[in-house]
Amino acid sequence: MRPVRRFRELGAARPPADTRVLLRRAVVLGGSIAGLLAARVLSDHAAEVIILERDDQDPGRTRPGVPQSTQVHVLLDGGRVQLDRWFPGFSHSMLADGAVLSKSDAIRMYVDGNLKVPADGDILSAGRPFLESRVRARALALRNVRLVPARARGLTFSGDRVTGVRYTADGDPADRVTDLPADLVVDAMGRSSRLGDWLEQAGWSRPPMQRVGIDLGYATAQFRRDDARPGASTVQAVVLPGSGQRPGVSVLTAVEDGRWSMLLSGFADDHPTRDPEDFRARCRRLPEIFSSVAERCPMIGPVATYRQADSRRRDFHASRRLPAGLVAVGDAVASFNPVYGQGMSSAALHASCLSAYLRSGPTISAPARGYFDLVRIVVDAAWQTSTTNDLGLPHVDGPYPRGFRVAHRISDLILRASVTDADINHRFLQVTHMRAHPNTLIRPGLLLRAVRATRARTPAAH
Repeated sequence: MRPVRRFRELGAARPPADTRVLLRRAVVLGGSIAGLLAARVLSDHAAEVIILERDDQDPGRTRPGVPQSTQVHVLLDGGRVQLDRWFPGFSHSMLADGAVLSKSDAIRMYVDGNLKVPADGDILSAGRPFLESRVRARALALRNVRLVPARARGLTFSGDRVTGVRYTADGDPADRVTDLPADLVVDAMGRSSRLGDWLEQAGWSRPPMQRVGIDLGYATAQFRRDDARPGASTVQAVVLPGSGQRPGVSVLTAVEDGRWSMLLSGFADDHPTRDPEDFRARCRRLPEIFSSVAERCPMIGPVATYRQADSRRRDFHASRRLPAGLVAVGDAVASFNPVYGQGMSSAALHASCLSAYLRSGPTISAPARGYFDLVRIVVDAAWQTSTTNDLGLPHVDGPYPRGFRVAHRISDLILRASVTDADINHRFLQVTHMRAHPNTLIRPGLLLRAVRATRARTPAAH
C-alpha cells in the first residue's frame, strides 16, 4: 500500500518548515501553473529562481502556450489544497476577486441521467487566464523569483549534467542566443515540450512515452448568468458506453464576471462544433439544467472548440540514463483526458513532489531519480483513473495494460454504486478530486458494498 500512503503524504495541506537553500540558481522553462508552482517550491531552496516564458503576460488574454485556456477549468479539491498550501489564503483571495466555490450542496452530478447522492468535496471554478494571473502574481511577489520574457532554445551540458539553458530574449532576433547557467532546470513547457529533442541532440535518450488515443473533441460556451437560481453552481453529466447515447462528459459551472461556463464533449465522429444551434441541441440530451441555461441565458461570444488526440505520459523514471540538474513538471510529464479535470491538480502535486525531493537531502550532482519516483506515484494515480475509463470506450483500441478488464469492471462498479451510496460516492470523489489514491477503492469490503448498492433500484433522473 506504499503508493496509497505516499500519495496521501504528497497531498499534505501544511507548508513544509524544514527547508534550506541548496541551489544558487534554478531556471523554470514555462510560466504555466505548473511552472509557477515549481518556482514557488524552488524559492525555498534556491537563491535565485528565473522563469523563462515566451507568451504575453497580460492577465486578460489567453496564452498561445495554453490553447485550451478558453475551455472550462475547475480546480479539484486536491489542487485547491496545494494552492492554499504554497500561497496561503489563495482560495479566499480568488473568491474575493470573483471566482466561485461550489460546496457539496451546490454540486449536481449525473450518471446516465441519474442524479447522484451528495458527497463532500469542493470545486473552485474560474477562467484559466483569471486563475493563472493570480498564481503568477503570488509567485512573482516572492523576493527571489523573477520572470524573463524569452523563448528557450535548448540546454547546455557538461559531462553528465545539465548546466543551464540557451534562450532568446523577447524582442531579440531569433539567432541571438544567450546562455543562462543553472544548478537545476525545470521543464514546464507542456505536452508539446521539446525536451526529448534536446536530450537526443546532446546524446541522451528521450524518456519513454505511453499514449492512449482518445480522439476527444469538446466545446465551451459562455453564458450570462441571470437572476434565476438553478440550485447548483457546478453540474457534471457523464454518459457511459452502453447507455444508448453517445458517451461523453459535460460540465456546467459558474465562474467570475457573472458567467456560466459550459463544456460539452464527444469522441471520434461525435465532436461538438462551433455552431451555437448544434451546441444548444446537444444540451437537450442532457439533464434539464443544461438546456435551461443554454436556452434562457444570453450566449457571450462564440463557441470555442478544442481537440485532443491522446493522453500521454513521459516515463522519466524508466529512462536508463538521465542527466543531473533536470526535472519536469505538469503536462511536460503527463497530460490526461481533460474532461476529468486532473491537469492543474496533477501539476500542483508535482510541486509537492519537488518539495519532498529537495527536502530529502538529495545529491544535486546526481540525476533526480528520487523526484521522478515520486512523480510516478502521482502520474500513475491520475493515469489509472483516466485511462481505465477511456480504454472502455468503443472507439479506443489500447494499448491495454495487464489486468485492464478487471480494473475496468471495478471502476464501472464503483461509479454505478456511487449514484445511490453516499459513502461510496464520498470515497469515489476523494479519488477523482485527487485527494486519495485510486487503490483505496479496491478494498474487499468496499467492493462488496458496491455490489449490493448496484442491485438496489436506481433513482429516477432529476
